[in-house]
Amino acid sequence: MAEYKLLLPSMGEGVMEATIITWLFNEGDSVKEDDSVVEIATDKVDSDVPTPVSGKIVKILKQKDEVAKVGEAIAILEIEGEGGTTSSEEVKTEAPTSAPDTETLKTIEGALQPTATSHVEFSGDLYLSPLVKSIAQQENISETELKTIKGSGLEGRITKEDILAHVANRGNQPQAAPAQPAVVVAKPVSAPASTVPVAAGDEIIPMDRMRKIIAENMVKAKHIAPHVTSFIETDVTNVVKWRNKHKDIFEKREGEKLTFMPIFVKAIVKAIQDYPMINVSVNGENIIKKKNINIGMATALPDGNLIVPVIKNADQLSLSGLAKAINDLAYRARNKKLRPEDTQGATYTISNVGSFGNLMGTPIIPQPQVAILAIGAIVKKPAVLETKDGDVIAIRQLMFMSHSYDHRVVDGSLGGMFLKHVHDYLQNWDMNTEV
Repeated sequence: MAEYKLLLPSMGEGVMEATIITWLFNEGDSVKEDDSVVEIATDKVDSDVPTPVSGKIVKILKQKDEVAKVGEAIAILEIEGEGGTTSSEEVKTEAPTSAPDTETLKTIEGALQPTATSHVEFSGDLYLSPLVKSIAQQENISETELKTIKGSGLEGRITKEDILAHVANRGNQPQAAPAQPAVVVAKPVSAPASTVPVAAGDEIIPMDRMRKIIAENMVKAKHIAPHVTSFIETDVTNVVKWRNKHKDIFEKREGEKLTFMPIFVKAIVKAIQDYPMINVSVNGENIIKKKNINIGMATALPDGNLIVPVIKNADQLSLSGLAKAINDLAYRARNKKLRPEDTQGATYTISNVGSFGNLMGTPIIPQPQVAILAIGAIVKKPAVLETKDGDVIAIRQLMFMSHSYDHRVVDGSLGGMFLKHVHDYLQNWDMNTEV
């Protein structure tokens, strides 16, 4: 028999580590190739790790709530074959030149107890994993100081070992000129319990990991971007008729459901092509105009949380391609099958609040995007139509759209004209459109 090291696989650009949520098998259990053996969580998404070989789990190296780095062994399997140790990939590990010894690392990590005082706020220009950010906050390391640390991770990113080595050597370094004081803010999702009275019979429900991330991101988004929201009511009668005509044919031909979402995304893509300055991000005093059009799709999960998978290069997909991409992402989101890269790189986001029966909403812009569109419920209403024989009242399918945009770079004229173009594409939908 031989030993096989199960390594934490690469999970996409920028993802350097993950937290173990739960093991699906115990030590001594036999597993088959492609069995999901452990659930992990990154700051982007929860997912499963399958085993590429069949064998028996003889030792679990990373327990629940422990953090593992990409390429690090998380379990040892016993497999058929001659003696020796193999792994899913060759991993080269080099300790940072300034790293302290193992005992010093353990001492530092043991001393890093969470504090309930204040936290350093980071601008987002510097990539920090959740663990590194937590250590920086606990040690009151400013972003200016972090930028002096030479990272040993991918593309020079700061790893846990790098920041712990910096903490260990902090007192031995020569005193630099006083830096600007760090911006200190109260952590948005962990206010002291005493600030909210708890009455007899009240139930206290701790936020799960994803809810904490959502809360932090929403507060950050509102803090960074001055939000403005424009509204418009759109007659989507042609869209409804066209979908009703094609949905059964499409499902028989493609084995996929034809929802309204690919139609809405198609209209958004066309409007972005008309007004590309909606497809931008802000970096300090610079505006980054995005080449790709990647549409984020806000998706409600069965546990009540929210995730935003991304339709990459949506401008290059047909209606049929959009339908397949949307159905695939929605299915994998609701079944915890998304990969971290599936939630990265969005340049514009759509949220369908109409799926909950809401007429309209005021969506929050996900950073670093500058705009988001909320689609309301489609409702039959009497409406005035202009005809060659005069105005008439008819029953039409109407829908509100709400467009929130970042007033730092998107003024009312641009935000309003963009929304009007989405409206025009939907209201004048060509009944001869092919799918």
